[in-house]
Amino acid sequence: MTPRCRSGGMILGVHLLVFDVGEIEEGDFFIRFKLRHKEDDFKFNLIAVYGPAQADRKSNFLSELVRVCSKDTSPMVIGGDFNIIGRPDEKNNDNFNYRWPFLFNVVIDALNLREIELTRRKFTWANNLPNQTFEKLDRVLACTDFESKYALTTVHTLSRKISDHTPLLFSTNNSSTTYQPQFKFELGWLLRATPTLPYMHLANPNFWQNMEKAPPTLSYMHLAK
Repeated sequence: MTPRCRSGGMILGVHLLVFDVGEIEEGDFFIRFKLRHKEDDFKFNLIAVYGPAQADRKSNFLSELVRVCSKDTSPMVIGGDFNIIGRPDEKNNDNFNYRWPFLFNVVIDALNLREIELTRRKFTWANNLPNQTFEKLDRVLACTDFESKYALTTVHTLSRKISDHTPLLFSTNNSSTTYQPQFKFELGWLLRATPTLPYMHLANPNFWQNMEKAPPTLSYMHLAK
C-alpha cells in the first residue's frame, strides 16, 4: 500500500513454501490475503490494517473494516496499527475520549473477534515530546475459529529503535493436528441486523457519524436493535 499524506505505506508478505495465496485485496486502510496452509489445507484471511490518525477519517476506517471482515466467513486474523485505543488503561494519562474506543469495541464484538493478549509491554506507541504520551495503538485480533485451530497463538513486542511504534511478533507456535470448530456464544450475534445481512449497517459511514452524536447508552441500544 502506497503512503498517503504523512502516513507511511504498508507491506504484507507470506512464506510461499508454507501458504498458497488465493486472493489479494487492497482497501484504503487494509491489505487482505486469503491463505491456504499447504500442510493441512486450513484456509483463513490475513488482514493488515493501518488506521488513520485523523478523527474525521476514523468512521471510514471502521466502516471499511466491517465490510472486509463480513464479506467472507472464513476464519480471520487482523493486525496492525489501528490508531484507536480500546480502554483508558491503554494510555498513560487522563486525556481520554470514550467515543472512538467505544465504537471500536462495538465493531470488535459485532465481528466476533478477540484480541490476542500482548506480552512484554503495555504500550506500543510513544511521541517524542519531553512529557511523553504512551498508548496502545497496535494489536492483533482473531476470530474464535482461528484461535481453536492455533490455540497456542501469542503476540509479544520487539525492541523499538527507529519507529515511534513498537513492532509486534505474532506467532501461532504449535498448531493443533486437526481443525475442530467449537461452538461459542458471541456478543456480536446480538448486534446483527438480520440473519442474512449481519451488521451491514455498521459498514455505512453515515451510521458512525450519527453514533458520534449519541450518548454511549443510547448508542448501544441502537446497535442492539
